Amino acid sequence: MRPEKQNLTKEYLARLNASPFFIVVNYKGLKVSHLTELRKRLTKAGGEFHIVKNSVFRIAAKEAGVGDLNASLGGQLAVVTGQRDISTAAKAVKTFGTELDRLKVQFGYLNNQRLEQAEIMMLADLPSMEVLRAKLLGLFSAPASTLVRLLNTPAGQMARVLQARADKQAQAAPATPAAN
Repeated sequence: MRPEKQNLTKEYLARLNASPFFIVVNYKGLKVSHLTELRKRLTKAGGEFHIVKNSVFRIAAKEAGVGDLNASLGGQLAVVTGQRDISTAAKAVKTFGTELDRLKVQFGYLNNQRLEQAEIMMLADLPSMEVLRAKLLGLFSAPASTLVRLLNTPAGQMARVLQARADKQAQAAPATPAAN
């Protein structure tokens, strides 16, 4: 293999090893301006978009332990990788693909497990990791606030009963004459 291809293979191998996921997309028919816009959106989502030569990517994927992708790689392909969760990157790719109807998701990998197009689209429909964490925190804090309210209710009721009794006794007690 030529030194240039070896360097590219090492670069893609490093990207694959650094990312918990990758998504392979077919970008046939997209203009440079479209690709630039997609890269901007993916950067906001914590992802990267790289056009890759199929033979170089095939070797890098095999070295990364993904497996043999001979039958899966064909056409004008690009790879989406990232450091954040896959759902955010998949959502950006799906949204962009529906707007232009040219970007097609082929397949992907999450922690060395192959994902087909339908599975990636399901991940794209999931809320982001931040939203899921907020919902989980809300679920944990709701029982605690209910418990505090239940513990405070009897004390509050007791205080109201005592106040009502004190008011009743104050009204029932005869008025004392003022001393001169």
